[in-house]
Amino acid sequence: MDTIPPPETFFVDTSRVACDGDEGPLGHPRVWLQMGADGVVDCGYCDRRFILAGGPSDKR
Repeated sequence: MDTIPPPETFFVDTSRVACDGDEGPLGHPRVWLQMGADGVVDCGYCDRRFILAGGPSDKR
């Protein structure tokens, strides 16, 4: 049985990020995402997770 790979995770330096899926014409419209107090936001289109580097959720 094949499993679905987990969504990509990106560590970023700002609490406001843009996501467009990075797939060129196969991606999705560019959306701006604002992190909450936990320093994490997920894209509603592609499920990418953005984590604020050095923030409360940075467990690297």
